[in-house]
Amino acid sequence: MILITGGAGVMGSRLVKGLVARNHKVRVLTLPGDPAKPLDGVSCEIVYGDVSDPSSLAGVFDGVKTVYHLAAIIIAYDPADLRRINVEGTRHVVNGALAAGGEHFIYVSSASVTWPEGSDYAQSKLAAEQIVKSQDRMKWTIVRPTLTYDGQGGGQEYAMFMESLLKYPVVPFVGSGRAKKNPVHADDIAKGLLAIAGNPQTYGKTYNFSGGEEISIRDLAKLMLAGRGISKPFVHIPVPLCRLLAFGMERTMKRPPLTNYAISRILHEAALDCGEARKDLDYSPRSVRDGLALRPR
Repeated sequence: MILITGGAGVMGSRLVKGLVARNHKVRVLTLPGDPAKPLDGVSCEIVYGDVSDPSSLAGVFDGVKTVYHLAAIIIAYDPADLRRINVEGTRHVVNGALAAGGEHFIYVSSASVTWPEGSDYAQSKLAAEQIVKSQDRMKWTIVRPTLTYDGQGGGQEYAMFMESLLKYPVVPFVGSGRAKKNPVHADDIAKGLLAIAGNPQTYGKTYNFSGGEEISIRDLAKLMLAGRGISKPFVHIPVPLCRLLAFGMERTMKRPPLTNYAISRILHEAALDCGEARKDLDYSPRSVRDGLALRPR
């Protein structure tokens, strides 16, 4: 039995469908009340629980030998929520798998852990990685995807970035926009994840799941707009001014439109080398230009 936490999401639902197509028995853990619509018609078991509440996980790990742990949050206006879900939630899933005799724990982390400064999210994912690696009774594999997109809008960060680009007639942009990114299509992540289960070559390894093309964040933004048939002027705002604005907004607004977290993600490089994944997993991601060309107009 393979357990997938967060299996009804953008990445998780693709992984579930791929595993079922390979005749694996799959159990999906999702939040109570989640309709799990992406899994309609898929031959998998769906159970409900909250990784941050171990009392809700009774029976979830019964018979489970492999765990894919995807459940997490990216955005939280209270940093304590990141620790509760991303860190302690991972601890609860690891402990549950250990108690049930789990053999392989596959953790979907984030490329952001390579530059955790200024990001409570990145720090929470890095702390969760340490929890996974600190036990020695299960084999483990860690995956670090970069910015994730797909034909329906992509992961939460990608969707929020697109929303910010569409919001005004002129795009206010943090800094020069030269930082290199390497977005990855959700289908490519799923294919890479599928190659890990039952693969001893992946034990004790950490893989970068990036896309097939490096692109500056500014050029990516223009490409995303062009995919919608939109062209807008960009106004580049000096980083010190952006930090000052974010400082004030974070202290006076419940949901500030600009945060230091958002600034840090725009400024930092996220074009990680996926060479080891290519070698071990036959991972062959498409370029972002090819990936976005698949998006329905």
